[in-house]
Amino acid sequence: MSRAFTKEPDGDMVADDAPERPRSEHPNYVTPAGLAALESRRAGLAAERAAQAAAGLQGKPALAHAERELRYLDARIEDAIVVDPAMQPTGEVRFGARVTVADEDGATRDFTIVGEDEADAAAGKVSWLSPLARALTGGRVGDLVAWRRPAGDLELEITAIDYSTD
Repeated sequence: MSRAFTKEPDGDMVADDAPERPRSEHPNYVTPAGLAALESRRAGLAAERAAQAAAGLQGKPALAHAERELRYLDARIEDAIVVDPAMQPTGEVRFGARVTVADEDGATRDFTIVGEDEADAAAGKVSWLSPLARALTGGRVGDLVAWRRPAGDLELEITAIDYSTD
């Protein structure tokens, strides 16, 4: 077929040929705060997209990116399974728990087990799919768990479990 009859983007138009953002194959468990954050991100992005469209940026990379992100967020929100930490068993580590652990040297750290979209290692929020969360899940205060890490295994003692949502 002759290229004369194929549609190509105009000089200032950009084809949206970037792949969709991959979505996790795992259930999308989220805390109520995590769902609110997804919805807030979606609302902000929708406003940004509307502003770009109003400015005549149809077909521009920024608008295409915003639309792709909106499709991703729409799917994550639609697939969300909200787990209320207040409904979890208080004596056992489950999704939504803030867990205090002590390492072999006695240093303590807090981790909160959250959904994939909520994970933020710097804030101590770990995905329920992470090796650390998997090691902690099901544990109780006083239990020793082995956190398998690339840098070597680390034994942690669970010293506190909290489900408050402050």
